[in-house]
Amino acid sequence: MSDGQQAQPLETDRPTPFDPPAGLRRRAPLSRLAYPDGHLGWVATGYSVNRAILADPRFSTRRELLHQPVGRERAVERPTPAEPGIFPHMDPPEHTRYRRLLSRHFGPRRVAELTPTIRQYTAQALRTMADGGSPADLVASFAMPIPALVICELLGVPVADRQRIQAATAVLNDLDSPADQVIDAVRSITGTVRGVLAGPSDSGLLAHAAASGDLNDEELTNLGMVLLATGHLPTSSMLALAAFVLLTDPDQRALLTADPERAVEELLRYLSILQFDVRRTALVDVEIDGQVIAAGETVVLALPVANRDPDRFPDPDTLDVTRSATGHLAFGHGVHQCLGQHLARAELRVALTALFEHLPGLRLAVPAAEVPTRSRMAVYGVDRLPVAWDVVPADRQKGVADHALPDSG
Repeated sequence: MSDGQQAQPLETDRPTPFDPPAGLRRRAPLSRLAYPDGHLGWVATGYSVNRAILADPRFSTRRELLHQPVGRERAVERPTPAEPGIFPHMDPPEHTRYRRLLSRHFGPRRVAELTPTIRQYTAQALRTMADGGSPADLVASFAMPIPALVICELLGVPVADRQRIQAATAVLNDLDSPADQVIDAVRSITGTVRGVLAGPSDSGLLAHAAASGDLNDEELTNLGMVLLATGHLPTSSMLALAAFVLLTDPDQRALLTADPERAVEELLRYLSILQFDVRRTALVDVEIDGQVIAAGETVVLALPVANRDPDRFPDPDTLDVTRSATGHLAFGHGVHQCLGQHLARAELRVALTALFEHLPGLRLAVPAAEVPTRSRMAVYGVDRLPVAWDVVPADRQKGVADHALPDSG
């Protein structure tokens, strides 16, 4: 290689459940990366490098141009261009067209309208946990159902389909899933979307998109698949991991309710769950940080490491929920910044504060070292989170029910 760097595979081993891979943190802000398919590309770990690449239109998210740094791509053919409606793997102007159609459904005003629904589903999950008794798996009983129910509500998908959606998206998130399981998962999600579009409902994002006449059937189906596949698993993973870290740090947990908005931003920065799947491929030669990324070379954007950059965040390895963590890259940056970021923030604020308020003495039911993590999935998190709590008094159970009610006015 002309730059003299020795390309190394992507490091994935984490020293603790909450810290990025140590090997990645030892890398330069931009360094050579050896991909499993033989491609020689890059990995960006510095905050300023990540932000610059994310904002640069000379880098593409087109699926057929990207190389996968870990997982199943070793055993399959090169990816094909994204089908109509799969907008995350498109560049402007195609990406812009879909994004414009969706933006109002995920904007602050729509999220404010959905907040009572988030409270309702949070209260429902807490009541179910209390009724089932301690201990319980916080992932299955709390972190997974709340975002799944909310995205089903937003899209107009029947609640009865949520378990099938959860199972299918888990397969898609696992980079080592066999190809036949991936195909079955995609079919399951697209079948659900087609059922919604063919049904009698005239409410929900999918029904509104269909009524607009701006999208054909293929676009509507693929758009629904994208939103279902990405609309709950990242938030579920973040919710469970945030609860995990707060359960190991009572001092930070005690500060959560003083300013939930600030606390959530710091948790997003500190935990940053998007591991390997934020990638860009250079369309032309681009010089970044003194290095030339040649046209056709893929860059992995290591957002968890970038959000621990001491040049941007002082004392970055300390969780401080009173810190102002604005500017973090947990949702990306630029035109592809996460469409559902406002919804995710609202779900995290509501669910985390309610969880610790209404389950007294909430604690891990196993040693922290025994909590299984998903280190080889595109979205990092925990598979299970066994928790225990004290008996919920009758008046507290009523409080859980009241928590579902929307704010007056």
